[in-house]
Amino acid sequence: MVLIIREHIANIPCLHVVKADYKNDMLPLVMFIHGFTSAKEHNLHFGYLLAEAGYRVILPDALYHGERPNELTEQQLNFSFWNIVLQTIEEIKQIKDALVQQNLVDEQRIGLAGTSMGGIVTFGALTQHHWIKAAVSLMGSPCYQKFFDLQLEFAQKRGFHIPLSDVELKKTRETLARYDLSLQPKKLNGRPLLLWHGKQDDVVPYEHTYQFYKQIQSSHEPLKFISDEKAGHKVTREAFLETVQWFIRHL
Repeated sequence: MVLIIREHIANIPCLHVVKADYKNDMLPLVMFIHGFTSAKEHNLHFGYLLAEAGYRVILPDALYHGERPNELTEQQLNFSFWNIVLQTIEEIKQIKDALVQQNLVDEQRIGLAGTSMGGIVTFGALTQHHWIKAAVSLMGSPCYQKFFDLQLEFAQKRGFHIPLSDVELKKTRETLARYDLSLQPKKLNGRPLLLWHGKQDDVVPYEHTYQFYKQIQSSHEPLKFISDEKAGHKVTREAFLETVQWFIRHL
């Protein structure tokens, strides 16, 4: 039997998914990060299948999502995107540390995955956290600065009010460089990485992911890129089954 436990870990609302027989054992851990304006419950199928395979799975709510207070307007939320991403990168460490302190996690077997914004978080986390042993990004982008520029261009073309000065925008862009995996691919350091992206994606550019894959293809193993010719900005069943198999093979 698989348990789904709603709890706070390091003061962060999470779903904790694990086989009942293994609830108190030290297990490999996979954290799964949801997309922008989504919530932890929306990826529960990943949690269930990974728990069935013997993993402890944690699905947290990102800042301003799910159970976490959000009094922002839609525009304010949009301009909080990168704050949410960077805070989530820090929070996955807090969650990991809390579980390690409880002797519930094998520190040599920790994986990270996510969809859309969660995939973006995954790429950035690989630049910061050496303890991530295997990762999966589903329709994310490793190119933080390029994606930031694209978002800014989109906002300007549509005449949106940008609540940041030019100085603040420059500072944000410079900060993102520290998390931009495309600028420092050596930080992967041989860790298994699976990438999935639909060619028809009109939210997170397919080309960013594909160009990054080509950039590291000759020097990085294990690495796999799955390109879906027809998929837009939606994860397919094939993608989440491949995600589960990736962790089974590499974690």
